[in-house]
Amino acid sequence: MESAKISEIKLFPYLAYIPEIHPSAFLASGVKIIGNVKIGENSSVWYNTVIRGDVHYIKIGSLSNIQDCSMLHVTNGRYPLNIGDKVTVGHSVTLHGCTLQNLCLVGMGAVILDGVVIEENGMVAAGAVITPNFIVPSGKLVAGVPGKIVRNLTEIELEEFEKSALRYQKYCEITVKSLIDHNYI
Repeated sequence: MESAKISEIKLFPYLAYIPEIHPSAFLASGVKIIGNVKIGENSSVWYNTVIRGDVHYIKIGSLSNIQDCSMLHVTNGRYPLNIGDKVTVGHSVTLHGCTLQNLCLVGMGAVILDGVVIEENGMVAAGAVITPNFIVPSGKLVAGVPGKIVRNLTEIELEEFEKSALRYQKYCEITVKSLIDHNYI
């Protein structure tokens, strides 16, 4: 079977803002990034994710991964979205006007609302809804609807934050090599 080259628009301006993506960042097919968005070195945004920095800014640090079908947005003039370094955001997560400090993890399908802060080494369980202005403390797991602190994280879980970031960097390398090998890029 002959391969077709991938050609699609992923970056869109909004007013005077054009997304700023580090050359080493990976943007999978279907990604849409709009407006005042900055993505750092070796970060990745996976299939069909939308990052809409229209009415405030969005900043994603280095070696962070935003997994498939996630939705990132902000609140007009009030709540930007800040994501630190080595952060893992699971599949189908909604992040809205919140702050994720370095080395934290948000499980699949979680919803993180305005003003929430996930501290470094904090973790949100899959499917959780974290209500406005909640603080997820360092070293804690927050789960449920609405989210509540349920327990301390284990040493193994804390070590997994950095491992997850590095694993996703490796997935990027493999994915890009596969696309090149099959003449998609």
